[in-house]
Amino acid sequence: MSYTINISFNLGKEYEFTLHDADIQDMGAEEARAWLLSEFQEMECVPSSPSGKILLLDMILNVALYGEERFEGDVEWARNYARAVAASLQRPAITVDVSNFVVG
Repeated sequence: MSYTINISFNLGKEYEFTLHDADIQDMGAEEARAWLLSEFQEMECVPSSPSGKILLLDMILNVALYGEERFEGDVEWARNYARAVAASLQRPAITVDVSNFVVG
């Protein structure tokens, strides 16, 4: 299976990653969630849930939002982000629309 992950920001900034099963074979759903949670906490992101519960989609969106500059300057981090999104959602086409705070 192949995965296309698009991350879009304001002002037309977009990043696209194409991955294959081999790219995420060493990252299962639990490892992906753990990577996203670690980044979420390291960046001191704020959960959108009033109860403070951290949802998977919150992690995906906030890590992209708070790590926006890393998509340009840290290719390895950006690829790991895309791997974590693909491994956690397991869908062939994923769009992370940061400006509208939507994952589709």
